[in-house]
Amino acid sequence: MPIRLALLAALATFSPAAVSAEALSQDQVLTAALLPGWQTESGARMSALRLDLAPHWKTYWRSPGDAGIPPEFDWSGSKNLKAVHIHWPVPEVFHLNGLQTIGYREELVLPLEVVPEDPSRPVELHARVDLGVCNEICMPASITLDASLSGPGAPDRAIAAALAHQPKTPREAGLTDIDCLVEPTADGLRVTARIVMPAQSKDETVVFEPGRPGIWSSAADITRDDGRLIAVSEMGASSGQPFALDRSSLTVTVLSKGRSVEITGCPGN
Repeated sequence: MPIRLALLAALATFSPAAVSAEALSQDQVLTAALLPGWQTESGARMSALRLDLAPHWKTYWRSPGDAGIPPEFDWSGSKNLKAVHIHWPVPEVFHLNGLQTIGYREELVLPLEVVPEDPSRPVELHARVDLGVCNEICMPASITLDASLSGPGAPDRAIAAALAHQPKTPREAGLTDIDCLVEPTADGLRVTARIVMPAQSKDETVVFEPGRPGIWSSAADITRDDGRLIAVSEMGASSGQPFALDRSSLTVTVLSKGRSVEITGCPGN
């Protein structure tokens, strides 16, 4: 969803009296920096985007939930850049006015694995990031950062901590089986995932990511049946047109307090 449309959805969750983002400037609630990090054995650069927010403010995960604002990244002004792989730390689940959002409160160090075209030359990284920040009001934010990444660099504790706070693999979480039942609905698809895995904590949240743009998924309804977690989500296309779901590109993430499990692909039963 384009960030401006997502912003309107987020603003709609607050009372009209509270929605006055004009009273605050971006600089009052958000500061950003690129951490240079270090060169890895593969020749890539392990850098990071650091966001510091005012007390009680938050920003959003790649799949932000019912009314969050997803970040959008633009690296097009960079030089000697082949790819950027984002390593998302485990996010937090928020509940407000009956809606569920997913993100980070007050601070985010987002590791960026920067892959150069030519590892022997510096990467001139130019990043534009559009994102949303929220507290009692929501406001759009846009940051532009530049960095010249060269040389071996040095270890960075903040980046290392964010890399240590990554999702568990299915094997680490004790997953033994997963299957998905896909059924047509009046305006899209219903996906039911049955996940055989020990509970990660008392409260669990399941997020479905269809793996293609223009497809939305609802917050999942979940139940537990002994060692089986059952999650049901409705999916639809922003265009309103029928679509096919590629099971191999579907990502199912199980979130719980301070931890998550990321599962790629969900075969039929």
